[in-house]
Amino acid sequence: MADHLAVLTTTDAEDKARALAASAVERRLAACAQIDGPVTSVYRWEGRIETDAEWRVLFKTTAARYDELAAHIEETHDYDTPEIIATPITRGSDAYLAWLGAETTR
Repeated sequence: MADHLAVLTTTDAEDKARALAASAVERRLAACAQIDGPVTSVYRWEGRIETDAEWRVLFKTTAARYDELAAHIEETHDYDTPEIIATPITRGSDAYLAWLGAETTR
């Protein structure tokens, strides 16, 4: 498993995305979080095709902090089934990855 991860979630409002990003960084669950949007999401939910505007939040964290970050997203998020997708960071600058590790250390 990779030592560093990019973890993605979405939410339906910019203020919710900002609050989620800030709370994760404040708790050192992620070194940083980037918000972009609105994006258009098309998905099937409860048998219907839905189309909604959402804001993406991309967290940078370590594999060691993933479980706590995922739990924080699930506890804080107001979706029944929040999107939580982790992608390994297989390469990056040594300085950036060292910073990421330092910022997520308790």
